[in-house]
Amino acid sequence: MKAMILAAGYGTRLRPLTERLPKPLLPIGGRPLLEWNLLLLKKHGITDALINLHHLGDQIVEAFGDGSRYGMHLAYSHEPVILGTGGGIKQAQPYFEDRPVLVLNGDTLSDCDLTALLETHRVRRALATLAVREDPHAAEWGAITMNADWRILQIKGEPPVAGSVNARAPYMFAGVHVLEPAVLETIPSGPGSIIDVYIELLRREKPLTGFQMKGYWSDIGTLERYTAAREDVSRGLLLLALQEPIAGGDAVKPSTGQAR
Repeated sequence: MKAMILAAGYGTRLRPLTERLPKPLLPIGGRPLLEWNLLLLKKHGITDALINLHHLGDQIVEAFGDGSRYGMHLAYSHEPVILGTGGGIKQAQPYFEDRPVLVLNGDTLSDCDLTALLETHRVRRALATLAVREDPHAAEWGAITMNADWRILQIKGEPPVAGSVNARAPYMFAGVHVLEPAVLETIPSGPGSIIDVYIELLRREKPLTGFQMKGYWSDIGTLERYTAAREDVSRGLLLLALQEPIAGGDAVKPSTGQAR
């Protein structure tokens, strides 16, 4: 299984911290944010990952290199024009070699059980499996509506569903998902959101399913949440107990254009 970490964003809500430092390199517990995502992958046996880049992306390449110091293989997909969550995945499609891919938002911090997520995806045979979590403010994030069998019916209220819905609620998308190659084929080239692709698949009544994640989760999207996450880690609320090197050291010359 190969993974992709979405790390191309500007981090505008975290300015001025992100004016000279990309959000994935913001320190949390003595490690860059992106390193926590690598530790999560490594914990679940996933050692092959691609990272998409745009804003100050060369700093990320310099910090993590080819991943060998972590016992991983890292590649990079450079976006001269930022492509969003959909377009970024589409550009990287050749890297996944027509196989399912695990995608993580690079600005989230979690201990999602990736092994259970992948097993759920295999058993349910969905086109995509989205990690979801209960949240009383799910509507603010974009609510995920599912039936009793965890089949996703709506995302952000779309598409309309005829009649009443006996739904599991309230759930939100946790930024971790598994995509089949058929989903990658449906993503249009150019800038766009993967959520829009999922909504279109729901309109076509294609099978998307939810996986209930538990445990720690935080979106590092604002200065307030960044501060809170740093406090959480200092209190030991995120346990990824792997003794790995902190990012730094020799840089790898960055590539340009398509994924490699």
